[in-house]
Amino acid sequence: QVQLVESGGGLVQAGGSLRLSCAASGRTFRRYAMGWFRHAPGKEREFVATINWSAASTYYADSVKGRFTISRDNAKKTVYLQMNSLKPEDTAVYYCAAGEIVSLRSADFGSWGQGTQVTVSS
Repeated sequence: QVQLVESGGGLVQAGGSLRLSCAASGRTFRRYAMGWFRHAPGKEREFVATINWSAASTYYADSVKGRFTISRDNAKKTVYLQMNSLKPEDTAVYYCAAGEIVSLRSADFGSWGQGTQVTVSS
């Protein structure tokens, strides 16, 4: 397994931007597909974005498509989530996750970070 630590969350006004980072430990980071999920109060955890090991394939939830961009730097063992045009409904705890395959399902990711809070004010 790989250990993951997210950072970059915070409070931002609607329309603003944030970039989340997820730093991984372990020598096999480049083998993993990576994903971002979020969990808002009173809602179920939901898929946000995922990227394969080579960054050749990315997938996004419809709610963030065109506003968020997932990327990775295998040399730095880090995955990023650039979030632009943020909306109050984007408020949630954001988690990064590592898995064996590219997937939209949280069950396919075996390693998770502790999460970082993103709050978007209106």
